Amino acid sequence: MEVLHFDARFVRLDHHDGISRFSVELIKALADKVKVIAIVHDLRQLEHLPKDIEFVLLNNPQSPLEFFIARKLNKLGATHVFSPMQIMGTIGRKYKLVLTLHDLIYYRHKKPPKDLNFLVQLIWRIYHLTYWPQRMLLNRADAIATVSKTTKKLIEEHRLTKREVGVIYNAAPGQPATANRIMPTSRDLLYIGSFMPYKNVDTLVRGLGLLPGFELHLLSKIENGRRSELENLAKSVGAALVFHSGVSDEEYASLLKGSFALVSASRDEGFGIPLVEAMQQGTPVVVADLEIFHEVAGNAGNYFSPDQPAEFAARITELDNAKVWAKTSSQVLGRAKMFNWDTSAEALLELFRKLG
Repeated sequence: MEVLHFDARFVRLDHHDGISRFSVELIKALADKVKVIAIVHDLRQLEHLPKDIEFVLLNNPQSPLEFFIARKLNKLGATHVFSPMQIMGTIGRKYKLVLTLHDLIYYRHKKPPKDLNFLVQLIWRIYHLTYWPQRMLLNRADAIATVSKTTKKLIEEHRLTKREVGVIYNAAPGQPATANRIMPTSRDLLYIGSFMPYKNVDTLVRGLGLLPGFELHLLSKIENGRRSELENLAKSVGAALVFHSGVSDEEYASLLKGSFALVSASRDEGFGIPLVEAMQQGTPVVVADLEIFHEVAGNAGNYFSPDQPAEFAARITELDNAKVWAKTSSQVLGRAKMFNWDTSAEALLELFRKLG
């Protein structure tokens, strides 16, 4: 393969979501290995991509013109195309194509992303009522990429595709910590993510009531009503909360480097990028006992039942020892090494090599 056309049309212009960052970081790693031509729909997307990268300007993926994008790519001479989503148009395509299914979480939690237009949100809800539309989309490709072995197993269990499925691990941006850390003087616990019911933040607040001296920093934006609910719960159990209502990448990195642990009581996840981000900085992770979290953190993680606040508090208390904390920090640093964009880029190229 001499040239890879990479569908970069899901790169966000304001702030990255998971797919946007996945696209940007994977393109950067691939560009060191093969000639990459970015497919964009807005020239401002190029600001996030490697300088001087070649590109083609095509339609927005939410446009009806998406049905005909394959013909445009044929005319451009594309031979190998990768998309970080599974919705790319394929009518009449003549090139090798790898599409991506990141996870199946929206089959269990059907609320669509707010940034989609109304029609797309409606289609999204209908789409996730049954698996056959997913099968139809995935089988149009030559191979499928996903970001975890857990999701690969689910794809196989639900027989979503006849194509080969390769694991292209998600990773974190930036450089990992290079020096061993000692236990910080702060007792800051960090949570980043949404406040949807399945995220189960209430368990963290209740558990915090059993941890005098610790503070739970809620980093993400939160609606006023939900904030009031958590504030009232915290008051009733004697928990100390700090609401950040959104942080920049720089602020997030700084908080991770000085925090006691990253925490999550989520009952369901598609991957767990915050775990990778924390581990990369040597920050222990205290998280719900989920299969995907075990895949990410392995034996370096600290796990608790998502509905047991006392169990969450016990895991934090066990960490509150200088030697234990330092050992755990070293373990998560080692674990984080398996998630890097260079390895992920090579895994994607290997998937294409198998296609010929």
